[in-house]
Amino acid sequence: MSWSSFTRSRGSLEELFSGRQNSVGFIRLGLALAVVLSHSRPLGVSEDNLGLQLFDHQTDVGTMSVYGFFVLSGLLITRSSRRGGIGRYAWHRGLRIFPGLWVCLLVTAFVVAPLVAMRENGTLNGFWHHPQGPFDYARANWWTGVRQYGISDLLKTTTPWGERTGASAFNGSLWSLAYEMLCYIGVGILAFTGVFGRARRFVLFLTLVTYLYMLDDYIKASGWSGPPNQTGSVYTVPLIGELRMDFLVYLGFLFLLGTCAELYKERLKVNDLAAAVCAVALGGSLLFGGFFVLGLPAYAYLLLWLAIRLPKWFHRIGSRNDYSYGIYIYGFLAQQILAMYDIGRFGFAAFAALSVVCTFAFAFVSWHLVEKPALGLKHWTPSFRFKRPSNAAVADDPPKTATPDSPEPALAMAPVNGTASRRDAPGVSEKEPS
Repeated sequence: MSWSSFTRSRGSLEELFSGRQNSVGFIRLGLALAVVLSHSRPLGVSEDNLGLQLFDHQTDVGTMSVYGFFVLSGLLITRSSRRGGIGRYAWHRGLRIFPGLWVCLLVTAFVVAPLVAMRENGTLNGFWHHPQGPFDYARANWWTGVRQYGISDLLKTTTPWGERTGASAFNGSLWSLAYEMLCYIGVGILAFTGVFGRARRFVLFLTLVTYLYMLDDYIKASGWSGPPNQTGSVYTVPLIGELRMDFLVYLGFLFLLGTCAELYKERLKVNDLAAAVCAVALGGSLLFGGFFVLGLPAYAYLLLWLAIRLPKWFHRIGSRNDYSYGIYIYGFLAQQILAMYDIGRFGFAAFAALSVVCTFAFAFVSWHLVEKPALGLKHWTPSFRFKRPSNAAVADDPPKTATPDSPEPALAMAPVNGTASRRDAPGVSEKEPS
């Protein structure tokens, strides 16, 4: 592949980001793996999070990866919503998120947890009927919101995470899926009330409002460096569960940036000079402060630029087999299992390497046995459905792209440190937890 493919002529996002000619799959895979690597130190080796030390205690690699999922998800899900009716949109989103999640919950509750119980207690007595047992776990978390992290008080004393927090947690990363789902619902409302088509400036207005909230958050913080305020009201949404206002704003802002990129794709220029400026702004904000108000918008632009500018051979990665969602939803679980066997005693490198291998094994099985077969139903239509006018029929068979039916996983975990809670998912989720 010649270097010229990396520096091809400038153009708009609409001109250069189309079909499968992009590297979204590769980027999403990298983001998912980055979450796993970021969690390796706090889950398996020590409490310290190297990313926080490197980035002026503002964020870490795993959290940034989750942010990236939401940006890409905003673009991909918005694009997907404009291809068909509300029923088709909801069907596609459900197929992408729920089958993989539900099987993950069942595997955790009825395969992994019993094995952990046998290792810790030598018996299953009290396991099945515990007040927070496996049936409660599956029932509490089936709609993306995590209402129960632990199962039967397991992993409290056999993992570094449990020993530090005193909490039972099998899969902290799943908490971000609730915010992802809420973004999907928001896109559905905006798309099918005509906002995307007739009042897209309203989306710009929402993006500006969320940015001003973030700016105010920073002004109220103790200084330009370090994390912004992490307090906020908590709201309970039916089915989804509890959502924190600050998470909603920060993750919503990133998702809205992706949505705006799609809505204004004919005006958004892919400019190498702008990408260089954004790279400087991102690096400077990470090292010296201001990441959330300066670095996040720059980061969003860089992700879109990379999706277009990376050499063409990257386009093939993740275009047919998208393991990113499986890596996201199984990473924390795999690492807790390794931590229980004290693999961390061999050091960070060994724990991280085994984490990637084990997580990918879970993701491989999830994709080929669960996610991919489920996505094969995306064009299914109920036999009782009323026929639509011929000029709308094309909406039922959207063109193949690299964005409509993957997860965003988002991706994230239960707070591993002071700022990982800001977003460590994701996901993220069409090539996404899209």
